[in-house]
Amino acid sequence: MSEKIPRNVVSVDVEDYFHAEVFSDVVDRGRWDSYATRVVPNTQRLLESLAALNVHGTFFVLGWVAERFPGLVREIAAGGHELACHSYWHRLIYKLEPAEFREDTRRAKNVIEQIAGQAVNGYRAPTYSVIDRSVWALEILAELGFTYDSSIFPIHHDRYGMPGAPRSPFRFQTPSGPLTEFPITTFRVAGHNMPVGGGGYLRLLPRIYTRLGLKRVRKEGLPIVVYIHPWEIDAEQPRLPGRLSSRLRHYTNLSQTLDRFESVLQAGKYTSFRESGLAETAKDFDFYEWNNNHKN
Repeated sequence: MSEKIPRNVVSVDVEDYFHAEVFSDVVDRGRWDSYATRVVPNTQRLLESLAALNVHGTFFVLGWVAERFPGLVREIAAGGHELACHSYWHRLIYKLEPAEFREDTRRAKNVIEQIAGQAVNGYRAPTYSVIDRSVWALEILAELGFTYDSSIFPIHHDRYGMPGAPRSPFRFQTPSGPLTEFPITTFRVAGHNMPVGGGGYLRLLPRIYTRLGLKRVRKEGLPIVVYIHPWEIDAEQPRLPGRLSSRLRHYTNLSQTLDRFESVLQAGKYTSFRESGLAETAKDFDFYEWNNNHKN
């Protein structure tokens, strides 16, 4: 019997270079409108790339971006891609009160839906900030009408991560209904989950690391979730001040990212969350009971 090919997903977190969390200590959100924006042409480059590869993806759009560039939202939808939500203000969930999160998310969802004239069913947290102490946010997502989330990264990291979370799609019940979770892709090495195939991991780590990591994921039969930010393909973006570690993390290999991204997509079959059918493969899981038993 031939190995079943998983339905892999390509996703884009639509935000600008000055929205990145690594610069949140030097960039005032109240002054975002004063920065030279580059999100439209960078996102259009990704749309052109996906069109050339005949691939549809899921675009998690920041509400702030959608409100200022409604034409970009319509262009994404016109390309056959799925629109989803990436919050409004790009704030870490675990630094918000539930009421703040609810209002931010409702505002972003409404903006995108009104522009596109279609339902927004998916959410991805800024900087994957659904962690042990912010898992309450998932109930609010279900309350607001989301059917799935892709915010849990099963790794150790200095700003995010739930290393003990399931690595394959799972579904759990909330008081407001079911919610399906699509964790970000990891592979196993010596009993540890290793990130692969998206964002800084795609951009900063050697290509051979990405190839071998994705090969292991495919061998396990798990779906691959690739993600990218439009600013990651823009080597000419303005340089912001900040800590050396932040600047190295943000600016390294920008000129190589698009090629690496396309190479990953050419090596497999990718689509959007909406078209993937992955929700049908999700295992029912008592996530809240698990979380209560595994908090640090």
